[in-house]
Amino acid sequence: MFRRIREWFSIRLAKNPGQIVLLSILLFNIAFLFLSAFIISKMSLTGTEELGFLESAFYTISMILDAGCISYVVEDIGPQNAAIAIVCLLIVIIGMISFTGAVIGYITNYISSFIEDSNAGNRKLIISNHFVILNWNSRALEIVNDLLYSDSINKVVVLVSSNKAEIEKQIEERLHETVKRENNKIFEDAKDMSFFSRKIYCSKHKFKNNLTIVVREGDVFSSKQLFDISLHHASSVVILGEEVNNSLCKFAASEKADRFDKGNSLTIKTLMQVSDITSASYSKDNQRIIVEVTDDWTWNLVQKIIRSKQVDGKCNIVPVRVNQILGEMMAQFSLMPELNSIYNELLSNKGATFYTAPCKESNEMSYIRNTLDKNSHIIPLTVQSENNKNYSYFMALNDQDAARNNGDKLSGIPIRLNKDFWLEKKKIIMLGHNSKCKEIMNGFASFLAEWDYKDSDELLLSIVIIDDEKSLEKMNFYKEYPFVIKTVAAELFEKDLICDSINEFLELNDEDVSVLILSDDLVPDEEVDAGTFANLVYVQDIIRDKVDANPGFDVGSIDVIAEINDPKHHDVVSSYSVKNVVISNRFISKMITQIGEKDAIFDFYQDILKYDSDSNDGYESKEIYVKKAKDFFAGMPAECTADKLIRGVFDASYDPELPAEKQNIAIVLGIVNQDGEIRLFSGDQSKINVKVGEKDKLIVFSNH
Repeated sequence: MFRRIREWFSIRLAKNPGQIVLLSILLFNIAFLFLSAFIISKMSLTGTEELGFLESAFYTISMILDAGCISYVVEDIGPQNAAIAIVCLLIVIIGMISFTGAVIGYITNYISSFIEDSNAGNRKLIISNHFVILNWNSRALEIVNDLLYSDSINKVVVLVSSNKAEIEKQIEERLHETVKRENNKIFEDAKDMSFFSRKIYCSKHKFKNNLTIVVREGDVFSSKQLFDISLHHASSVVILGEEVNNSLCKFAASEKADRFDKGNSLTIKTLMQVSDITSASYSKDNQRIIVEVTDDWTWNLVQKIIRSKQVDGKCNIVPVRVNQILGEMMAQFSLMPELNSIYNELLSNKGATFYTAPCKESNEMSYIRNTLDKNSHIIPLTVQSENNKNYSYFMALNDQDAARNNGDKLSGIPIRLNKDFWLEKKKIIMLGHNSKCKEIMNGFASFLAEWDYKDSDELLLSIVIIDDEKSLEKMNFYKEYPFVIKTVAAELFEKDLICDSINEFLELNDEDVSVLILSDDLVPDEEVDAGTFANLVYVQDIIRDKVDANPGFDVGSIDVIAEINDPKHHDVVSSYSVKNVVISNRFISKMITQIGEKDAIFDFYQDILKYDSDSNDGYESKEIYVKKAKDFFAGMPAECTADKLIRGVFDASYDPELPAEKQNIAIVLGIVNQDGEIRLFSGDQSKINVKVGEKDKLIVFSNH
């Protein structure tokens, strides 16, 4: 028996020493109180009323809690009462140590432990319908920031393996800057109002941070910790991919990047853990699991997990190919620089954006025509089918606009389109490199597959690459891409060679030229965006020399698209008169945020970001184009409202004699004026006045 007691005690002490300490304190104090009460009751003086045991116990506790209560036991401390007085004092001293001191010490320690456990994320979080982010990378902060504009999400839980305090600081600073910037814009809008009107306007439209954000530090592979953040009750879960740590030296970063190119087993492990929970019967219905993927090996395994674990109406897994999407976007920005600003708004929750909703219509043409007939607050785009359900896609300020009805049938103005419209030749200089060079080239290749000239040996697209020799060798000097007409091996500090190569290409071409400056994302912290800064100075110096030599030189003929990885460098780059500063990771963040909120939106994004091959079988999907008005129209349209222009262009582009797959419907989304100002037609289109000039451009959603 004694051995079994010792074993039990040893096990409990190992598993939970706090319980053993508390139990020992309680047992000792109970024994001490009983012994003290017994002694006091037996030491009562002769000739006085004898204290009973319960009274003695009461007075013992009273003395321990308040030493002044000794007077209830010993009224007159004299020679005869000295013994009991000493006993009472000993009881008080021992009781203060063993009872008051030990219990208070234990409770204090328990409270401290409770706070530490809460800070460390060791306690269960009772929460539901929240947005969960697992892991942290360069895109995570922008995901949280874009959720500020969300109408449906106000609770965010982040689970990371380390750096909790630093991440909380980053989030606090980023959200503070956003709220401050938005409120400054509101104040600027109201600056011409009277004092009271301005106060009322600012109070009514004040931008607030309605997000509740909890950052937990722990193991993303632990089922217990995933349950502790109520993963099974979340509305959306984002699994972010691990990145090359920029704090590493260049060689270690390169080695790690090469390893990630082959596959990311940590992403697979996390997805398996998450999908096992979200596909269970006890999990919330219609959860969306967004997982970042950067390589083919991970992509193939994710597809197998989807086939095994995805449950319709329960666990919906959406893999996002980060490098592929960013590569296609960078290619589109080089071809049509205005798309940078356009996508920046359309992929955000702020301003005009894309929405999706279940749709009864399965015929795209019928949906677009019926919507244009009755609603001037949204721009209908297309209809797609997913999991035997039809979804409509439209551009609007909010999804409530889809339910509006103007009452009367809406119509457009007479418009004549150039049926032979074709994009102009494009010349591009690409400076530097990043981890997405191959995907950028593939984006250019898909563009040529759809838009190349059929009756000419001359390419629609010509590209010159200027980069260091090691990076050019890694891409095999771009030999597999026939549209790359020249590569120049030049180190960043070889200014003369870089500038002479750029000037040589500019002199050979009369067409507009885009200069795409890439930022290496595999460098140490202190070198982030340094290459972009240096190349930008070279290009701006060349442009200034041309203006000095010829004051009439058209600066707009050279579009500079500068990529940066650190958003803090945005203002510095913009100060060099660069309109198109691309924070590439920010687009993925915006996209992930919208996927987490909207059903079936990702397939739509995949379609619009990839060009089709122009074949005899028809068009595969639509994309967004920026087309010059003088080439797009056969005659400039009269001044009108936006709704009239949208409907007129639609009617002019529809050919009733062609089958649906051969149609090239054009939907106008907005306009770019000759000064480069972009205006998307959001809100009530009937109140937007539009006058299209020959130097303006149309933002068009079309097949071709």
